Amino acid sequence: MQRATQLPTQNRLLAALPRQDYRRLAQYLEPVSLPFGQVLYEPGGRMRHVYFPHSGVISLLSVVSGGKAAEVGLVGNEGVVGGSAAIGIGVSHFRAVVQGAGTAVRIAPSRLHKQFRTDASWYRELYRFTDALMNQAAQTAVCNRFHKVEARLARWLLATRDRVHSNHFQLTHEFLSLMLGVRRVGVTAAATNLQKRRLITYTRGNIELLDPRGLEAAACECYGAVKQMYRRSYRT
Repeated sequence: MQRATQLPTQNRLLAALPRQDYRRLAQYLEPVSLPFGQVLYEPGGRMRHVYFPHSGVISLLSVVSGGKAAEVGLVGNEGVVGGSAAIGIGVSHFRAVVQGAGTAVRIAPSRLHKQFRTDASWYRELYRFTDALMNQAAQTAVCNRFHKVEARLARWLLATRDRVHSNHFQLTHEFLSLMLGVRRVGVTAAATNLQKRRLITYTRGNIELLDPRGLEAAACECYGAVKQMYRRSYRT
C-alpha cells in the first residue's frame, strides 16, 4: 500500500508539525482520492479513517429527524476531518460529505490517538484547528438565522473558492440547497441574482466566479469574520 512518506505535505495542519513528528506519522498516512458527493461519515457511525485533505472541500452537516440537514462547517487543506479520534472519540456527530473533489491522506483513528498521546505538537495544532472550526460553526449558525440567502450564497462560494484554490468548481442546485439549508427555489433565485450582477456564471452545476471582489461585497460579514477567526486561532 502506498504511503505518504515524502515531505512536505500539502495539508497545512500536518505541515505545521515539527518535521520529526510528521515523519513518525507519515508512514501510516495513506493517499486517497475524494470524489464529489462521497459520504465519509454519518451521524452516530464509526469513523474508520481520519482525513487530512490536500485539495477539495469537505462539508460537515448536522442532521435532524426526517433527514433534513444543514452545513455547520467546511474543511479544506487547512485542517482535518475526524480529528476527535485523536482523543479517543471514534463516533461521528456529523455527516461528512465531499462537496469539492480532491485528494487527501488518511490514517486509522487508533494510530492517530497513539500519536496524539506521544507527540506534544499534536495538542497545539489540533486544538488550534478545533478552535477555528468551532468558531466557524457558531458563525454559520448566526448567518443561517439572520442573513439573506443571496448574501449567504456569496459567502459560501467564496469560502469554497478559498479551499479549492480556484474560481471554477462544480456544484448542483440540490447540493447548494443542502449546504445552505434552504429550498432549491431559494438557491435558484439567489444564484440568478448573482448572475445578473455579473458576479458568477452558473450553468448545469458549473460555477465560475467572475468578480471575486464584487462577490465579497455581496457576501454577508460572516465571510470576513470567519477568516479573521482562523487568523486569530493560528496566531502564535
